[in-house]
Amino acid sequence: MSSISDPPRPEQAEDVPPLAPAQAFERWRYAGVFLLLFLFGTETFLVSPLLPTIADSVHTTEAAAASSVTAYVLVYAVAAPFLGLLSDRFGRRRTLVAGTLLFVVSNAAAALSTGLTLLVVSRAVAGLAAAAAGPAIWAHIAETAPEAVRGRALGLGMALFSCGQVIGVPLGGFLAGLAGWRSAFWALTIGTAAAVPLLLSQVQRRSAQAAAPQVGAVRAILAGWADPTLRRALLVNTVFNTANLGAYTFLGAVLVQRFDLSVQALGLVGVLVGAGSLVGSLLGGRLGDRARTAGRSDLPMLPLWGVLLAAGVALAAKGPGLVLALAGVVVWFLASGGFVTDQQTLAGTIAPELRATSSAWLTSTMYAGTGLGAWAIGTFGNVTDGTLLIGTGLALVAALGALAVSLGLRRSTASGT
Repeated sequence: MSSISDPPRPEQAEDVPPLAPAQAFERWRYAGVFLLLFLFGTETFLVSPLLPTIADSVHTTEAAAASSVTAYVLVYAVAAPFLGLLSDRFGRRRTLVAGTLLFVVSNAAAALSTGLTLLVVSRAVAGLAAAAAGPAIWAHIAETAPEAVRGRALGLGMALFSCGQVIGVPLGGFLAGLAGWRSAFWALTIGTAAAVPLLLSQVQRRSAQAAAPQVGAVRAILAGWADPTLRRALLVNTVFNTANLGAYTFLGAVLVQRFDLSVQALGLVGVLVGAGSLVGSLLGGRLGDRARTAGRSDLPMLPLWGVLLAAGVALAAKGPGLVLALAGVVVWFLASGGFVTDQQTLAGTIAPELRATSSAWLTSTMYAGTGLGAWAIGTFGNVTDGTLLIGTGLALVAALGALAVSLGLRRSTASGT
């Protein structure tokens, strides 16, 4: 097993031109994948504010139209590990370009939808496209960014994904208000098509076979769970997001229950969520890089993100006064952004031959945790109490698990394995 500080071995990475100097991070070299991450962030949450308009347009109920969101998330969660394996075995460029082109088609189909069936199918195809391109993006960044700034590169990618929520979703809603909800999906179609020439010029062709384990597909997909460090990290990821995104499902309901906020005010809360995620992603990447430069290879911030999540959820659910509750929301999602960046750094480094597959499992376990957390909190008669107990309790459990992951990495480095 590789240490988290080990650079990827040449035979395990795709054949790309060397980056010089070693410490440099050429941001524009990643313009294509960063644009895609922004668009994916926008796509994931775009339907929610448009739901009433879409439901009316395709002559269905809001509950039925919401199945298009479920289709996207479910297909992504199930397909991502399989498509991550394709990226590990056949290369980032092929998987990225194929996923991007499929994303173009799916958004065009959504824009052309006149009934619920085509809308749901188009969103399912969009989830499939994102499941192909997403893990390949994280793997591409991890294996081509210089080791000293790898966390910063991944953090910037995660920050741009968050910007899709903070900027892209409101822009999509504004555009939909001007020209109808279909215009938002046409904008996604055009933006994604613009990324294709960038990907073709910036993601290099591979010239050698990957070193991913050439075993059966099922064994290869499950290989990440066989690695003790990755297995612990994936379990921690599930618990963390049961607390994090599971509780986020009810954040609006909690704030309305506590402070009787309007829909417009809840929209501003969404800006705080995205801003916290953005800052946390950038901060997590920089702090991780500094720790590795100082000789730390154990992701020392990972347990702290769990503690900060617990504090943020507690303040949002029970903090005295609206100001403290909103401060809790910022702390909550700062911790979320930092945690995700650290996890992507780990997945991209601990087993270089499984980068995309490991990243895909991070997403799948994130969605699994989200669903589990939403179900658990929903069983409480009072969602504020449920958010407090599930959110803070499991966040602290995740912090302990993250500490075990960090200590395991430290022991692994000390023993020279």
